[in-house]
Amino acid sequence: MPPIEASGDAPDYVIVGAGSAGCALAYRLTEAGCRVTLIEFGGSDMGPFIQMPGALSYPMNMKRYDWGFSTMPEAHLGGRSLATPRGKVLGGSSSINGMVFVRGNRKDFDHWHEAGATGWSYADVLPYFRRMESWHGGTSPLRGSDGPLHITRGKRRNPLFNAFIEAGQQAGWPYTPDYNGARQEGFGPMEATIWKGRRWSAANAYLRPARKSGRLRVIRALARRVLFQGSRATGVEIDRGGRIETVAAGREVILSASSINTPKLLMLSGIGPAAHLREHGIAVRADRPGVGANLQDHLEIYMQYKALKPVSLYTYYNLLGKSRVGLEWLLQKTGLGASNQFESCGFVRSSDAVDYPDIQYHFLPLAVRYDGKVAAKGHGFQAHVGPMRSKSRGTVRLASADPATAPRIHFDYMSHPDDWAEFRACVRLTRRIFDQPAFAEYRGDEIQPGAAVQGDDEIDAFIREHAESAYHPCGTARIGQPGDPLAVVDPELRVIGVEGLRVADSSVFPRITNGNLNAPSIMTGEKAADHLLGRPMLSDPETAALAAGRD
Repeated sequence: MPPIEASGDAPDYVIVGAGSAGCALAYRLTEAGCRVTLIEFGGSDMGPFIQMPGALSYPMNMKRYDWGFSTMPEAHLGGRSLATPRGKVLGGSSSINGMVFVRGNRKDFDHWHEAGATGWSYADVLPYFRRMESWHGGTSPLRGSDGPLHITRGKRRNPLFNAFIEAGQQAGWPYTPDYNGARQEGFGPMEATIWKGRRWSAANAYLRPARKSGRLRVIRALARRVLFQGSRATGVEIDRGGRIETVAAGREVILSASSINTPKLLMLSGIGPAAHLREHGIAVRADRPGVGANLQDHLEIYMQYKALKPVSLYTYYNLLGKSRVGLEWLLQKTGLGASNQFESCGFVRSSDAVDYPDIQYHFLPLAVRYDGKVAAKGHGFQAHVGPMRSKSRGTVRLASADPATAPRIHFDYMSHPDDWAEFRACVRLTRRIFDQPAFAEYRGDEIQPGAAVQGDDEIDAFIREHAESAYHPCGTARIGQPGDPLAVVDPELRVIGVEGLRVADSSVFPRITNGNLNAPSIMTGEKAADHLLGRPMLSDPETAALAAGRD
């Protein structure tokens, strides 16, 4: 295997995966003067289907941009196999996602800290959230103003957006002006990684500036495994156009390949559950049973209604309408194409016994699925709703020792009884919201689940047939203390049992956060850079004190 770089000319760091965390990490390392090689299997992100926010349903359904993973049959969902899209493109999943920006709740990160991820409490991570963002929602000591990632809000010109926020208040919840700030619970405007009408992915925010430094090299190739000398990682074996090559690392290797591909790469490199590795003829380098375990996700259902007035996006859901929207965006980067159409939201608790929100709402002024198919002819609207902290846990396992083979993904969705109670609450609370006066002039018949679905058994049957992934997998290489047998990385993201190898992506989350995962994934890349550089962690006592009062 000929090396791409001679050992004396090796970059300081090799990163596998140009996704949310990998791009942020590459930017911060090159900014510090380090030389970085970034390995990404996917190609360019410059197509209009990616860059136009309103076209978000297309890239996650295109083989060109998506790895095309799906789960094993899920026993508690009627044996269905669910799609598990992951970005196979520069920017990773930040280039194919819904662009929704949610940091998570303070208590999510405090839980991480208490579970063994010391140094990852909310007070610890808040400075990195602030460093990474340019927030265009006003001025707040809890928000950043000069980071690479632009955070904006939609204009909410469609009356249904404000009706949803008003209905939430009428149903008894507060208005929250900034769910990423002082209080998450309530209803208010949704935030998005959109800037000047374009998807502001990790590639746009971080990767392009990093490439301008001259210290970043991007290689398009399939990472096959991490290479070692003794117990120390020294590089990555890649397949580039059918040729097996080696990328040497002067200092360290970092895996930022997603919560699906990162555990796969660890196992292919001999790090994982020993018995499972031996089944595939892989020599065990470090017996870490936590690799590929602890897999978590958010499930959601779409509560859909017919609209009594022609105010939904259905007006534009035809060839002529889509063409007009696309043309305006191409020429001016304005109009409906400049929004992801998730412009209002809510975070609520499933019961008074829950101490912080465990249900999330995305409101959409159209009755449609993620694959772009409308649920019914005519005007309608929907809320995406689902529990945030499922107790179900799954696994990522090797299907083969061949690096080109997709792994076996089994979330074991809905395997915990509490998940069913929380989902039933989602259905009933959503009906309560849409039954408020704010929707009286708009709300027609319930398309799904449908008015006949009322009892627990009927609701459960609907969930079993219709629940879909919100595409937030995480947790498969979690942070913990070195003595924890199920931890994979220590609090500085070093893989336990070897040297010179770290993980920086959503794999390291001990527990899933309250909301979409793009923001905490980018934060992980930001914080990982300071760990790699040996810098003191960012801290701000005044901001930390303010953070302590957040819900």
